[in-house]
Amino acid sequence: MGRGDFRGAAAVAAAMAVATLVVAAAYDLPVRDPDGVSVPTWVRLPLIVLAAVLLDVVARWVLALRGREGPVTVSDARSVLRSVVVARWDLAQVRFTLSGLLAWYVAYVAFRNLKGYLPFVNERLWDTELARLDRVLWLGHDPAAVLHEVLGTGWAAWLMSGVYVLWIGLVPAALAVALVWTRRSLAGELYVTAISFNWLLGVAVYYLVPSLGPVYSRPQGFADLSPTFNTRVQEWLLQDRVDVLAGAWDTRAVQTVAAFASLHVAITVTTCLVAEVLRLPSWVRVTCWTFAVLTSVSTVYLGWHFFVDVLGGAVVGDVALVLAATATGHPLRRERVRPRDVVADVDREQAGRA
Repeated sequence: MGRGDFRGAAAVAAAMAVATLVVAAAYDLPVRDPDGVSVPTWVRLPLIVLAAVLLDVVARWVLALRGREGPVTVSDARSVLRSVVVARWDLAQVRFTLSGLLAWYVAYVAFRNLKGYLPFVNERLWDTELARLDRVLWLGHDPAAVLHEVLGTGWAAWLMSGVYVLWIGLVPAALAVALVWTRRSLAGELYVTAISFNWLLGVAVYYLVPSLGPVYSRPQGFADLSPTFNTRVQEWLLQDRVDVLAGAWDTRAVQTVAAFASLHVAITVTTCLVAEVLRLPSWVRVTCWTFAVLTSVSTVYLGWHFFVDVLGGAVVGDVALVLAATATGHPLRRERVRPRDVVADVDREQAGRA
């Protein structure tokens, strides 16, 4: 971080960590591992990164062995493996990956705790006003009711649930690409820093406009949906909120109910914009935007968010990327970026030929 890698993300993480400690002390609330009830984040996240590292090394090792002529001995295989590891994971790359992972992890844990403290800090709920604004934007109609009428409440409920849950794998997968499969690239710094800014802006908006979301403020509007695993998740989160409000120190649960703005939409939009800035292959960009649309539809259909939460999430995702670009020095020009890792690989190849 001292040379510039993730300085912006580290600053965000530090600010959010301080805010977490201050709020926790002011309201006598515990600081929790947000995923400690299942597999702790500090265990799960390194395992994901380690799996990505192994995949990176093993794939390149196998390709290198296949490119050799003649029989490959055990000694040859070990030598090739050692060369791949040395080339891909020097001290600078290890520092890059670990510093990015640490900054992201601290920001994430602080975000989840600050989100959990919300009902103790601000009891005011804006669900009525948000629902009213939704009807204004939809010309007097309720957005969720319109989607239920158009898509139905049977198979569509399962499809939308699948889309919403699939999002959970988006962030760790994209994080693996940014921290493991790129070589200390400015693009990797941009993405990780942008996600950190999403956490910061998201929790700030939560505190400004606290709300529960349609499925909790008016559950009768979603009673006709076919029961899915999404239904169980909504029930679990509501029970967690009840348990925390009954006694924050008496439960390991973390309160996670907050609607405005949608961070699912925000992070998805950020990911799409980064794909556009980097001019990734067209099929990747089309897939990203398609998933963003499906995420936006599913979050309203299932009652997690109001339609205005989707709009707010899109704004948060945009602003987070701009702030990240400022912090990392990325120009945000929509052109093909030649990352430092590509340049380094080309230079090494030319040096080897020479």
